[in-house]
Amino acid sequence: MIFGKPRPNEKPARSDASEALQQPLSRAKNLLLRFQEIRHKTEMICDPLLAEDYGVQPMLDASPPKWHLAHTSWFIEALFLRPFVRAYRSYDPYYDYLFNSYYKSAGPHLDRSRRGLLCRPTTYEIRNYRRYVDSAVEEALESLSDAGSGKLLLTLEVALNHEQQHQELLLTDIKAIFWSNPLRPTYHREPAPNTYQDSLPGLNGAPQGASHEWIEIPGGLREIGMTGENFAYDNERPRHRTWLEPFRLRTKLVTNSEYLEFVESGGYHNPMLWLSEGWDTIQSRHWEAPLYWEKHGSGWQLFTLSGMKKIDPAEPVCHISYFEADAFCRWKGARLPTEAEWEVAAAGTPLEGNFAESGVYHPMKQTTDFQFWGDAWEWTRSSYLPYPGFKPLEGALGEYNEKFMINQMVLRGGSCATPRSHVRASYRNYFEPGARWQFSGFRMAV
Repeated sequence: MIFGKPRPNEKPARSDASEALQQPLSRAKNLLLRFQEIRHKTEMICDPLLAEDYGVQPMLDASPPKWHLAHTSWFIEALFLRPFVRAYRSYDPYYDYLFNSYYKSAGPHLDRSRRGLLCRPTTYEIRNYRRYVDSAVEEALESLSDAGSGKLLLTLEVALNHEQQHQELLLTDIKAIFWSNPLRPTYHREPAPNTYQDSLPGLNGAPQGASHEWIEIPGGLREIGMTGENFAYDNERPRHRTWLEPFRLRTKLVTNSEYLEFVESGGYHNPMLWLSEGWDTIQSRHWEAPLYWEKHGSGWQLFTLSGMKKIDPAEPVCHISYFEADAFCRWKGARLPTEAEWEVAAAGTPLEGNFAESGVYHPMKQTTDFQFWGDAWEWTRSSYLPYPGFKPLEGALGEYNEKFMINQMVLRGGSCATPRSHVRASYRNYFEPGARWQFSGFRMAV
């Protein structure tokens, strides 16, 4: 294949992107290996599914598994192959309408609520589509000889990180699909408990000043955000200064047993604990406990990708909305940390924890003195807003993050469904405050 030359009005990539993508030939080879690995992992996540599972959309937030398989391929086709590979021909032009998620600059798209109505194309056709796109990307990277292809490689890097996000979404959406089925199907058999965490290196130490429950973080003028040559989304840049007052941060996530006390003390029936919108939300949606919790007799069980099981008191509470996390903190006389506080505290700690690689896909009880990473995304009290000096990526990639910088709250740290390589201290996840189908939990600050 032959790469097209830049369009006459095409601006060069910003300096941070070009610096990150020096030596494009070696970068292309590395990206090819990662591309093959990541695309294969997406297929593996879907392997336990039956044909009837692929088209189900249990709620507006979730998408059918086959839509994820198609959309991640469309993303590569629309933002990488068509702009940069002159000889590329689209697999099916109508897929632009079916599998574009929200990129207005790429044209009209199917309404999100109608994704579950796509009985055609079939899953078999979508898998053929994936193979077609894979073959085109592999051929393009193998023949890459243009020394000025930094923007091309940056676009593919974004596409790979985008696919990893959808791997996590696949797991959360599959869980919602199986939960919605009265038979409560089992996605997989859970590995033996704690065998993965016990084998992790570098988790037994705690930061200086750590105690059993809390760590003290000094205040002052600190820096957060991404800098340097490593890949990061545009919403993680630029690195900038921010003022922090001294604060204390809990060394562990809030657990099931702690949250159960909140439930049984009437926390969901006390309006004084809730933000106004949060109170309206739990009333209108009839929430009495975290998502996937069920009362069985005098005890509680919860649904997992391994089926129903008795609640483990020591595990981090999960599938919590921002509203619920905030109300619990009020009940305890605490608060959620800001994203700046979280990042300053987490920076430099070992990037080890219960991620998707464990294969558990469920939060595990903490076996170390202090750990920031994995298990459950951690709500912060920070609204999702641009950093000072923020500049979105050019073209359609600029729609990836900037258009959502309103009515969202930031989460940090990754979860049991997040690929480990996808997480870093500056990574900013975000969801609406009422969302709880993701693997979301929280820790307290004061």
